[in-house]
Amino acid sequence: MSHDSTAAPEAAARKLSGRRRKEIVAVLLFSGGPIFESSIPLSVFGIDRQDAGVPRYRLLVSAGEEGPLRTTGGLELTAPHGLEAISRAGTVVVPAWRSITSPPPEDALDALRRAHEEGARIVGLCTGAFVLAAAGLLDGRPATTHWMYAPTLAKRYPSVHVDPRELFVDDGDVLTSAGTAAGIDLCLHIVRSDHGNEAAGALARRLVVPPRRSGGQERYLDRSLPEEIGADPLAEVVAWALEHLHEQFDVETLAARAYMSRRTFDRRFRSLTGSAPLQWLITQRVLQAQRLLETSDYSVDEVAGRCGFRSPVALRGHFRRQLGSSPAAYRAAYRARRPQAERTSDPDGPPPTAVHQESAGPGPVPMQTRRTAAAGTLGPATSSASLRPDPGKDRPELYAAGRPSLPGQRSAP
Repeated sequence: MSHDSTAAPEAAARKLSGRRRKEIVAVLLFSGGPIFESSIPLSVFGIDRQDAGVPRYRLLVSAGEEGPLRTTGGLELTAPHGLEAISRAGTVVVPAWRSITSPPPEDALDALRRAHEEGARIVGLCTGAFVLAAAGLLDGRPATTHWMYAPTLAKRYPSVHVDPRELFVDDGDVLTSAGTAAGIDLCLHIVRSDHGNEAAGALARRLVVPPRRSGGQERYLDRSLPEEIGADPLAEVVAWALEHLHEQFDVETLAARAYMSRRTFDRRFRSLTGSAPLQWLITQRVLQAQRLLETSDYSVDEVAGRCGFRSPVALRGHFRRQLGSSPAAYRAAYRARRPQAERTSDPDGPPPTAVHQESAGPGPVPMQTRRTAAAGTLGPATSSASLRPDPGKDRPELYAAGRPSLPGQRSAP
């Protein structure tokens, strides 16, 4: 589940102090923050949509430092409130931070710590997770951020259990999201947690977005190395691994190339990339399989061999666990979504006919919130057919129907 009811039971039992109100949401803005991320909580919590069945929040836009606040495109913002407004909020949202390499203002960090101590729910969208981490609010907790910045977050704050695969993580009183549009997913989740599915569905229709977007960040990850790994001795080992994914090697092989014990290698690798080496290696092999399924006519068995999997069964298992789809179903959906002109004009591409999908095995795997960065037990799988609308049932949360979604996405229940 996206909202883990078992997570942080002590935090869940905490109550707001007398001066705070659950319906008040404070959004903490800083100079240099991107305008898109900053506008997400303003749009979700700051507009009265009671006519659409969405309960009203009271929004307090607060400046985290002296203004005017400059944002994307040279715009200047003047927040109507300062840090004092946070003292009344039941929820405090940090939509973004201007730089993952510079520390946030200490006054703002103190205000966030005080709000958390007094029972407020603290939310970090995208790079806002760096502000929460700097305040110590993510210590020992699971969290996420944009996949590109996840290794830096994990390295700078080693006590944070960073999971770059999730769109958002709800750990009770502290919540974080991945980049940009994932902030919408988390804000909708907050509305759903506060007021139920019907309210969140009504808001999603107003915003013209899915009420529950399926999948995690896996399909957006690329093979680029984290910026900070470039000067590290492990960079050469990581580069070698990326160039030899077609070969069958394991983590012990990488540790030997780095002249380290397995334990030392695991520890160093995690500190640099934010991921365990085995999980990273499997993810890279699956990503390579995705590319081959999209760009070649190799059979699934051939793709498995060219990505270093020991058997097609291993490829199918890891592919489904990470992307919620079989390789054949992923290829079929990918090609079905390509423009017809592109498919017919590509002499090297497949004929413009439906590709047979593998029917064996479960469908998309529900996205989960984890107490640690290690992969938890996956929830019950559902058939991909269950995602298609049933004309015989009411669909109050669907804002549109008729176009199939791309497999390879873990759906948030």
